[in-house]
Amino acid sequence: MAIIAVLLGASGLENFGPSFWGFNATNYGILIFVIGSFLTSVPALAIAMVVGLGIGIASATYLPRILAAWLDPFVDLLAGIPSIIYGLWGYLVLGPFFGQYVFPWTSTRLAFLPGLAANRLSPAPNGLGLALAIVVLVLMVLPITTVLMRDALKSVPRDLWESGLALGATRWEVTRRVAIPYSKRGIWGAAFLGFGRAIGETVAVFMVIDQAAKIPTNVYGGTSTMASLIIGSIDAAFNLNASGVTELHFLAELALVLLAITLVVNVAGRWMVRRTYTEVAGL
Repeated sequence: MAIIAVLLGASGLENFGPSFWGFNATNYGILIFVIGSFLTSVPALAIAMVVGLGIGIASATYLPRILAAWLDPFVDLLAGIPSIIYGLWGYLVLGPFFGQYVFPWTSTRLAFLPGLAANRLSPAPNGLGLALAIVVLVLMVLPITTVLMRDALKSVPRDLWESGLALGATRWEVTRRVAIPYSKRGIWGAAFLGFGRAIGETVAVFMVIDQAAKIPTNVYGGTSTMASLIIGSIDAAFNLNASGVTELHFLAELALVLLAITLVVNVAGRWMVRRTYTEVAGL
């Protein structure tokens, strides 16, 4: 509540109105930045969920206990790496590698896929842009989604596993028809919490997204998210002239919108995760 009160006081609700929800960024419209946030976070979450579910299934079902005992702490460790490390690694290592080798290949060999065809200005040699931001976000979201889905799958009662196997089902059939449906709330909770992490990520995305107030025509172009715009503009917004004060109000209002989205997403995700473990405890 204190954060909301501070942001409301800083914003003064000066720019709220029809233009605030428009595309005109020069007139303090936020829609470009909202779309940029979803263009980065939704694909990153989708990839992280698929990979994380695979790792979770392997850890809970297929891997020997010794290997799982080594894999689980490694995944937990990745969740604790500061975002600035991911951003620096993306900017210094992944960006040049993707820009010189990966993106030229995808822009020619996979140009028939929507968003992968390049124009004459892209992909840039430094690799910065929407695609690199998605890759970095996948690496950042993957640990939290993997841990939650792994724990949800491991919470499935052993009796259900053994009953399915006793009926002649394979391990994969038991996983697909019993374990995943049983732990679906935990999996959905992982999706919500992962989305909350992705859409609110600031420093790492700002370093690799090639900041631009536009909607890119392909995955190699630059754009801006709500969080990256705030961190990129906050210095100039503290100017003491009238335009600086107006921009500071706008950033505070944008922060309110971002806070509302992340609160709703995180509360929904934690509620689903809590429901999963409550049901397990009640068995």
